Amino acid sequence: MSPNTVEIDGNPLLLERQVCFALAVANRSVLRIYRRLLDPLGLTHPQYLVMLALWEHAPLPVKDIGALLQLDSATLSPLLKRLESNGFIQRRRRDDDERSVDIALTEAGAQLRTQALKIPGQVVAALGVELPVLEELHAVLTKVNAAALAAEEPAG
Repeated sequence: MSPNTVEIDGNPLLLERQVCFALAVANRSVLRIYRRLLDPLGLTHPQYLVMLALWEHAPLPVKDIGALLQLDSATLSPLLKRLESNGFIQRRRRDDDERSVDIALTEAGAQLRTQALKIPGQVVAALGVELPVLEELHAVLTKVNAAALAAEEPAG
């Protein structure tokens, strides 16, 4: 057995034992809740994530938004175009480097934050799971995500 293999007792191929399956179902279920709550704000969930980054750090270069959200430019560019056409952000070429574009909030984008403040509490209420359980889940998922990213890196 390879040193990178862990022995799993019983049938390791049962669907209900698959981490990928549990994550996929949880992802779809939770995103349905977000979709219902974000629709009135005129945001999709990926756009909401961009706005969260901007509400915390604006203005930000496009490449920094991509790094924060772990999105490539092919995925991020359409999100930014849509947010710009909806009047929530504006793009600005940097004076010191014309290849770099900063993303800033418009007044409408900054004001949208007030409405978005309700979203986290509404998600917790809709899930019906106590906040400490969700905080523990977040901590575990953060560890899993870090481990998965590390596993993608070539051995050096």
